[in-house]
Amino acid sequence: MAKIIVFNNASNRMEISHRAENDPMPYSLDRTLTVREFRGSSNSPTLWTSLRTMEAWNATRRAFASPIPLGFAFKRPWEGGHAPQSQHYAGVALDVGQRLTAAQRNNLRTLAQRLGVWTYVEPAHLTPTWVHFDRRMVPPACAAGGFPVLRRGSLNNYVLTLQDSLNTAGYPTGVLDGIFGEQTENAVRNYQRARGLTADGIVGCLTWTRLMQDVVGNGRKPGTVD
Repeated sequence: MAKIIVFNNASNRMEISHRAENDPMPYSLDRTLTVREFRGSSNSPTLWTSLRTMEAWNATRRAFASPIPLGFAFKRPWEGGHAPQSQHYAGVALDVGQRLTAAQRNNLRTLAQRLGVWTYVEPAHLTPTWVHFDRRMVPPACAAGGFPVLRRGSLNNYVLTLQDSLNTAGYPTGVLDGIFGEQTENAVRNYQRARGLTADGIVGCLTWTRLMQDVVGNGRKPGTVD
């Protein structure tokens, strides 16, 4: 049984549900995306995503009108496997089509671009054997891309990524709820002081960069919260 946290962009609320591995993901229409498929190789008991990501998936699956095999979706930062500020850690990226033919992948990539429901669709020359699309939040904190700026009052799935990383790095937020409150701000300030960064409690490019360097791929730690 997995705990699934969804940032509902429409209501600006975090929603929690518990589902079995073969159950559909919240907001997945017609069982086209199960918990097991979204989980991929992650061993986490807790998964997260956003309503907009699920809506983009539904639109793409309906338009493609055939099953879309999914290879990689969710990962927690400490599990690693992706770039330091990968959108997979925010639960908004899907790598699909590994078992499709090259022609089918090209059709799917073109369709995803044409639909306009994804923030980013990776060019074929970067992912020739799969199709990557994600519903990332923009603008990014770093010019090269990645996660958005977060501060006290932020509420979204990227706050979950932040809280997970801080807890794992040994700077407890007390929660894993996607709400940037006082405890999360204190954890950010403590982390920034320890790393010689400006302790303003705002998670911008430098803080994201250093934090993900400390956490990505380094495994679950005693402070990790589910």
